[in-house]
Amino acid sequence: MKILVPCKRVPDADQLLTVHSDGKRIINEHLPHLLNPFDAIAVEEALRIREEHDTEAEILAVTIGPAECQDELRTALAMGVDRALWIDGPPTLDPWNVARLLQAVVTRETPNLVLMGKQAVDDDANQAGQFLAALLDWPQAT
Repeated sequence: MKILVPCKRVPDADQLLTVHSDGKRIINEHLPHLLNPFDAIAVEEALRIREEHDTEAEILAVTIGPAECQDELRTALAMGVDRALWIDGPPTLDPWNVARLLQAVVTRETPNLVLMGKQAVDDDANQAGQFLAALLDWPQAT
């Protein structure tokens, strides 16, 4: 069995936020970033599945973004995933394009299961998982 776990880099929500002078966005360049907490839960669940049901299962973490995103992959590796895949991309990407890139990863890696966090704490969109399931014509549970 192979389990794919997308891992998003997000600003640490416990830090003091600064609003841009245009009043329309948050300046987050100075904020420390971390692995999206809900994605960390997905990593833990993948590890639990391997431990309890299939000790041979391979767990692959994937992230999309600039080189700094590799820090979050290192976190996933430290948690116990077997491999990590970094896709170079912009710091922010809409959920549809995230799903399209993940579709390509699924096609290449052929996982049996994709575990995603319920949403990202930076945008709370909760759309990439649904888009990915639709693109793959796979069932999805939330």
